[in-house]
Amino acid sequence: MQDPANRRLLAVAEDQIRGFHAAPFAEIARRCALPEAEVRERLLRLLRAGVVRRVRQTLLSTSLAQGALVAWRLPEERLSAAFEWLRAHDPFTGHIVLRRAESPAAPGAAFRLWTTLKVPTGYGSLQEHTTLLARRLGAQESVLLPVVGMFSLGVGHVRRAGLLPGERLAQAPRMQRPESPVLTPQEWAVLLSLKESLREEEFALPCPWSARAAQLGMSTEHYCAVAAELDKRGVIGRFATFLDHTAPADRHSGTGAAGLFLWAVEPGEEERAGGEVGRHICMTHCYWRRGGERFGGAQIMGVAHATDAEGVRAHKAAIDAHLAEAGVRVRYTAIFRSERSEIRPSEISPALYADWLADQGGGS
Repeated sequence: MQDPANRRLLAVAEDQIRGFHAAPFAEIARRCALPEAEVRERLLRLLRAGVVRRVRQTLLSTSLAQGALVAWRLPEERLSAAFEWLRAHDPFTGHIVLRRAESPAAPGAAFRLWTTLKVPTGYGSLQEHTTLLARRLGAQESVLLPVVGMFSLGVGHVRRAGLLPGERLAQAPRMQRPESPVLTPQEWAVLLSLKESLREEEFALPCPWSARAAQLGMSTEHYCAVAAELDKRGVIGRFATFLDHTAPADRHSGTGAAGLFLWAVEPGEEERAGGEVGRHICMTHCYWRRGGERFGGAQIMGVAHATDAEGVRAHKAAIDAHLAEAGVRVRYTAIFRSERSEIRPSEISPALYADWLADQGGGS
């Protein structure tokens, strides 16, 4: 990771290739000024070395399934077992993070386990799923925090390493609201095929999607045309390279510490406040969420990464100062530091969800 060419490559490959590309490695090569063959070779070496966890096409799953951040209150002695059970047994739970409020007196400080959850539309509800999980985990309470609007969603740890507190975009991002498009069986098949991590042999294919197209009985051209149309409909995310950013900061990304930031703002100010927070490049995620009454009435929630805990606090302080300068009145704010995490995509397949629910006893 000290190789300048690797850092230049990953600064692009992590989260800068938006939408669907029939030739994603060629687009990365163009953006980072390296030969395409070298891009493929370097990414494959980083994958084999464990620096990169996966390379895959992401989907905007907020448009494909019901989703929410979930905060869990459990006895301290059950946290580790709950973490392991979710990792092993629930593919619809994505991020699994143990967090600790920086102030023990913060509203909601007893909620130490935080997860993301997706439930395919029409196959159950978020509340039913969390009720089932609560029994499995021995949870005392869970709080659903669904998305109203999204301001920032990306990875880009290499790109964000070394950021100065307060560095931000020239303009606030436009808020995106979750949508629920109706998809054909073929479109679902292409989407579910697209989202799987690239296998090593696919790095060498002229088009990395050709083997997947063949598995679906489609030509590569038709497969890519369907994917491009889905991109236009707003359900495709990025072609992304995911680092093992839970490793020591000096080994991999340089952003080994993370914090969940919460802000409660005046009702009616959520969209403006979220845009001003989302402008800050340190924010890998920034959302307007519902359900934050247990957390000081927080509506704006997001995650920032830095080299260490002091860096996380410095980013937060800079954002707070900017909100004050912008005239956004903050009624309450807090930091929940990340202590342990499992970061993976949530499964969204309706067929797999039906099978999973049956295996779990249908929630009974």
